[in-house]
Amino acid sequence: GRGTHRQDAQSMELITDSQSLRAAAEALAEGPYVTVDTEFMRDGTYWPELCLIQMANDTHEVIVDPLQAGLDLAPFFALMANERVLKVFHSARQDIEIIYRLAGAVPKPLFDTQVAAMVCGFGESIGYSGLVSRLLEIKIDKASQYTDWKKRPLSKRQLAYALGDVTHLRAVYRELSRRLAESGRSDWLAEEMAQLTDPKTYDNNPQEAWKRLKGRLRTQRGLGILVEVAAWREAKAQARNVPRNRLLGDNAIYDIANQAPQTPEELAKLRSISERFAKSRQGAEVLEAVARGLARDPKSLEQPKKGNNALTPEALAVLDLLRVHLKATAARSGVAAKLIATAEDLEKLAMSDKADIAALKGWRRELFGAAALRLKRGELALGIKDGEVHLLEAAPGAIKPQ
Repeated sequence: GRGTHRQDAQSMELITDSQSLRAAAEALAEGPYVTVDTEFMRDGTYWPELCLIQMANDTHEVIVDPLQAGLDLAPFFALMANERVLKVFHSARQDIEIIYRLAGAVPKPLFDTQVAAMVCGFGESIGYSGLVSRLLEIKIDKASQYTDWKKRPLSKRQLAYALGDVTHLRAVYRELSRRLAESGRSDWLAEEMAQLTDPKTYDNNPQEAWKRLKGRLRTQRGLGILVEVAAWREAKAQARNVPRNRLLGDNAIYDIANQAPQTPEELAKLRSISERFAKSRQGAEVLEAVARGLARDPKSLEQPKKGNNALTPEALAVLDLLRVHLKATAARSGVAAKLIATAEDLEKLAMSDKADIAALKGWRRELFGAAALRLKRGELALGIKDGEVHLLEAAPGAIKPQ
């Protein structure tokens, strides 16, 4: 199939009852792998709502409708936990988050084709249709991309589109698997999958919620308030299953952290807070969170990231060199730069040779980190040869500070 590819909607099995799901899950468990995708909606909720599950292997292709009353998903969760069957996803994180929340377990073993593609030279965060197009020369019909997956009945075209997310994935998986084995990089992917299958990756701990916020704190004392008010909002949003911003906007959290209001009247004076909210039960809870925040010792709290302006001029110069080294390494190895080291990794490495970062561990250290440390020590230099940046051995004493 070259050119436009439409899945034959007649051959798919749509599962709407527990008995059929049990039979399908048993059949899929016979194979060495299963490709998996989910469709979900999170409009107006904190937790995503699971609306469809698609699965395939070499012999079976099924769609499960989890919105059917009385359908027991236990056989699906058992398949996800079955360690004899490899689970293949594309960009697995959100799918896994849903499964982890519903089943309390992370699917494993795992193969994420998006991460595999980054290891195999397809650039950063390549989308599924882009990968199918480049590897299989198949064009996916995207007409159903923005379907409301909660609506029933779903049309044959919508179901065919959903099934395409797992049927092409079989050939994508096989091809990427072959390339990884050929380049000796299968272990690199295994290291990445270890993080994706760690339950800690999916724990939405309210005490960590403040780290996702972007804004400016004017005082050190505001940090404790920021932590506590953000934690209050996160826990409340989780418990009530509503979006965070429906309870309190990010800008309101920063206003509260910077002004430290301690009475409903002081809270109501903030531009981002209505008088109604200030006098409500939620307003009282926010003031309790402010009091908890003020009681915390700012020195005991993790400091917010300050970005580049916290670096010394020397460290900034080192950072520039590390960026060039990273770009050259990515180009030479065909591994996406973002996967090798993040901007934050480079900043930490510019400041310390003992930085606790992924870039100094495992395959990343072999590919990039070890040479980065030698570059910092002056044992290697960056040079241009045939128009490309290369690492060159620096002769002892050859580099004299000017």
